[in-house]
Order: sequence, then structure tokens, then C-alpha cells
Amino acid sequence: MSHRLRITHMPASLKDFAGLKSLQKDLKTREEARQAAEAQRMQAEKTAQLEADLFRRSIGEVAPLTPPDKITVMPPRPLPIARQHLADEQAALRESLSDEFTIDTLLDTDEALSYARKGIGSDVVRKLRRGHWLIQSQLDLHGMRTDEAREALSEYLRTAIKRGLRCVRVIHGKGLGSINKEPVLKHKVRNWLAQKDEVIAFCQAKAADGGAGALVVLLRAS
Repeated sequence: MSHRLRITHMPASLKDFAGLKSLQKDLKTREEARQAAEAQRMQAEKTAQLEADLFRRSIGEVAPLTPPDKITVMPPRPLPIARQHLADEQAALRESLSDEFTIDTLLDTDEALSYARKGIGSDVVRKLRRGHWLIQSQLDLHGMRTDEAREALSEYLRTAIKRGLRCVRVIHGKGLGSINKEPVLKHKVRNWLAQKDEVIAFCQAKAADGGAGALVVLLRAS
């Protein structure tokens, strides 16, 4: 007697029913999760609202502060500095100390245009003209403007005194390259030197030392 294997097929309607039940279960799970999240959010908002109400009740009503009956006094601002005015005054002061001064009436009448500070004997000037002191250094002011030459001469004399120099030469030129061929620096340098305490005497240099374009200057001992 032979046995045959019997294959039983599930109807299509049963398969659709099982799938539908699975889908419904999945949808139910998702809805429950959504409701739980929504409930949690609402609970958090409720808690925050309760905490805010509690804070407002604890501090009471709030009103802006009344401004104090005080006046804030600002320190006075410094007056503006008229820089151009100061520059003009300083320039005028420099000119009054240097260029307006003249020593023409103090110079000896000889052709060397010698000068000696008050209290210095005539023999000192005579020795200076004859080259008694060796020229130890020199300053050349050729090509400088008036302001440059004035500053250069002042600095040079200060440095010379610090170095212990006694006899120096200042070359101012003969003015051949100046307007109208006038020796502008030549006259100014003499006036400046006469105002310097470091200068005891000066005279026009010998021809071999520059002649009319230079001065030999005797300085006080340091």
C-alpha cells in the first residue's frame, strides 16, 4: 500500500487577515509611543509654568528703580592745544635768540673780524689769528638751510666741549652759491657763535684754513 504526501495550501484570505493584524499591532505601538511622548512634553510644560508662577509669587511685583538724586560731574576736558600757534612761538623764539642778535659793534676793526667775549684779553685774539692753537676739528655747514645750520652748530659745540676740544673751525662758505651772491650763513654763524657760552673768541681763518669762508673758534676749557 503506497502513501502519498499531501500538500495543503492556505487560502489567500487567511494570509491577508494575518498581515492586517500585524499592521494593526504596529500602528497601535506607534500611536502609544506618540501619546507617551506628547504626555511627557505636556508634563514638562506644566512643570515649567508652575516654576515660573512660583518665582513670580516669591519676588512679588517688580517696578523700575527710582533714579538717584545725584548729578554725575564729568571732569573738565583739557583745552585744545593750538599746535600751530606753539610752533609759531617756538620759531619766533629761535629767531629772536639767534638771527636778530648782531655783533657788528663788538667786532674788532681789523680785516679778520675778530670777536672776544668780555673779560678775554686782546692777546688771546691775536694768538688765535696767528694759529697759536691747533685746529682739532671742523664743522662744514655748506649747503645747509638756516635751521639746519643752527641746529648743527649747537650740537657740534656741545659735543666739542664734551670731547675737551679747545680750537675748532666752522666752515660757512663765502656765499658764492647763494641768491645775489650774499654770504647769508657767514653773518648768521658769527651771531650764533657770539651767543654761545662755550665760545671764548673767534676770528676769520687764515687763507690756508679757508679764509673768508671759515672761522676759527676758541672754546672754553671743559
